[in-house]
Amino acid sequence: MPKVGIRDVAKLAGVSTGTVSRVLNDHPSVTHELRTRVNAIIEELGYTPDPSARSMRSKVSRLIGIVIPDLTNPFFSELVQSAEQAAATHGYNIIVMTSFDHATKEADRIRQLTSRKVDGIILVPSNDFHAIRLPKGLPIVVVDRLMPGYSGIASDHRNGVRLGVEYLMKLGHRRIGFISGPEHSVPANDRLKGYIDAIKQAGDNEGGATPPLVAEASFDYESGRLAGNYLLARARNERPTAIFASSDQQAIGCMRAAYDLGIPIPAALSVLGFDGIPLSTMTIPRLTTVKQPIRKIAAAAVEVLLNVRPVPSVDQPVLLACELSEGETTCAPQPD
Repeated sequence: MPKVGIRDVAKLAGVSTGTVSRVLNDHPSVTHELRTRVNAIIEELGYTPDPSARSMRSKVSRLIGIVIPDLTNPFFSELVQSAEQAAATHGYNIIVMTSFDHATKEADRIRQLTSRKVDGIILVPSNDFHAIRLPKGLPIVVVDRLMPGYSGIASDHRNGVRLGVEYLMKLGHRRIGFISGPEHSVPANDRLKGYIDAIKQAGDNEGGATPPLVAEASFDYESGRLAGNYLLARARNERPTAIFASSDQQAIGCMRAAYDLGIPIPAALSVLGFDGIPLSTMTIPRLTTVKQPIRKIAAAAVEVLLNVRPVPSVDQPVLLACELSEGETTCAPQPD
């Protein structure tokens, strides 16, 4: 059976193909009566517009590209899903590509998306982002890992960590260990600064440049376990009574380290994570975490690309507040 085309609809409706096109694009010049008649014929014939032809005429692909470093990271997976949901509300689809956290691959992914005529790109840059130059003329919004010189949207990592440290201090903790992220990561450095801010403000490390209970690690589970072992491998009266991890994955790895060492959570050790990934609600005990506004970040990025909201200033990125999600891995410290 031959495919029904726009000319078939126009012929049966007794109108021009231009009129049918205006009906399809919801043009205000079309009367209600004519719109109803043409739509009835479209339904009767089972006509489906060709999206590629429409995009060629309108110069709009209705596609948004998103480039992330790692699809296996739950944070990035949730970011992609949230972006897809936000884009769908505006009639757009998402093309996802992974850079594997490598600048060369990242530049290649951006070139591929540009060749596919996407209407814009949401970019979580690789950690060596300084090695690439973003193309001009194509709307690009940077999220999570902010890049100097580009518009960006991210969580307020620094104040989010301050919020978490202050929460632990209100519970009575003073020996608070911190698992930082990789040194070359922008969010990791912001989170470490938040920890230092809070510790200094409390007077627990006056004049010191770096607090003594810090372990650097990648954001994954195994790195969190190893960092937890490092922080807990000291005398009982010297080891931290609470550990704040820079990611939920690290925190869950740290919980495993405590379990292997026979340290009960939260009775002998409070553990706090950062991100608010879905898995944080499934741990036993349920993880207390500082939750990033992932859905809001994704929605804001889509809206910037579609000109629904203003483009953030290069000098003033949009920083969205984090919130504490209290679980079962934190409590007041017990006497030594």
